Amino acid sequence: MDLYSLAKPLFFAFSPETAHGLSIKLLKAGLVPSSHEKDDDALRVKLWGLEFPNPVGLAAGFDKNAEVADAMLAQGFGFVETGTVTPRPQPGNEKPRIFRLEEDQAVINRLGFNNRGLEAYAIRLARRRELDKRGIVGANIGANKDSEDPIQDYVTGLDRLLGLADYFTVNISSPNTPGLRKLQGRAALDELLSRLLETREAATSRFRIMPPLLVKIAPDLDENEKRDIAEIIVKHNIDGLIVSNTTVGLRDTLQSSQREESGGLSGQPLFDFSTGVLADMYRLTEGKVPLVGVGGISNGRQAYEKIRAGASLVQLYSALVYHGPGLVRSIKKELRDCLYEDGYSEISQAVGAAHK
Repeated sequence: MDLYSLAKPLFFAFSPETAHGLSIKLLKAGLVPSSHEKDDDALRVKLWGLEFPNPVGLAAGFDKNAEVADAMLAQGFGFVETGTVTPRPQPGNEKPRIFRLEEDQAVINRLGFNNRGLEAYAIRLARRRELDKRGIVGANIGANKDSEDPIQDYVTGLDRLLGLADYFTVNISSPNTPGLRKLQGRAALDELLSRLLETREAATSRFRIMPPLLVKIAPDLDENEKRDIAEIIVKHNIDGLIVSNTTVGLRDTLQSSQREESGGLSGQPLFDFSTGVLADMYRLTEGKVPLVGVGGISNGRQAYEKIRAGASLVQLYSALVYHGPGLVRSIKKELRDCLYEDGYSEISQAVGAAHK
């Protein structure tokens, strides 16, 4: 029996944020059983000079302070993205700020990049390197809410963490930091990426391999905004796009009485919307930019649909609230079955298949 099915009533007896804090404590204490299943070779993905044992990753937001990356890798994830981290510690927005929408299998959050800051985060990632921990761990970087120079915040984060993470995600798409999404605009994005690439280039002598740089975008973009982002990403030869963050829309599709809470909506209702944006970005970049598909994944066939729409990797988070860590194993099994049903022997063969 899945242990989470027994523990779920206890977790749901607490507020969402308290329950999340409890899960972090249990993981840190080693009280969550690990998955010991070996991944099927068909699920392996080689990308950016990295070898992912499977394409199913944990999205940013769960492990904001890089405390339980290895414990979550042990749950069977192919990679874990920690953060979002900001240069200075910040408490985030006023509580309550996370809401379970059980009828919709969804979550609304307006956390506001609550985290303990860059130094504490860097120390934990450095400790992983010192212990020679295995597994791919990414760093999701952001800007402080009261920053006078948000672009400099990203530069500061990247410069401090270079050499400590396997890849970096530039989060310019959270709806819970005022003005942050303006960095998705053509001119602002051009400047931001120029400065980040300069920072990475300046560190070339310190590192044998430059870590890939990804940009995480919102689903709430019009056609011109998508086109502008695609052009700037290709212009700068950015390593990848994560599509997508939470949405401020779709409220009229929800059943829960909490559907009007402000913040970003994630979970099952976001699946079709985010997958459509993913397909758009694959088309606009002509399949030249690796994509990570996020939004509403709760089973293996949905993960496979993201891959067919253009994703080389996928991520999830909200579905864990309702199904627990055992979901990762079932997604991988179903994803493998989908590959075999279509006659594919590896993930790369299915990437973008819906466009062909």
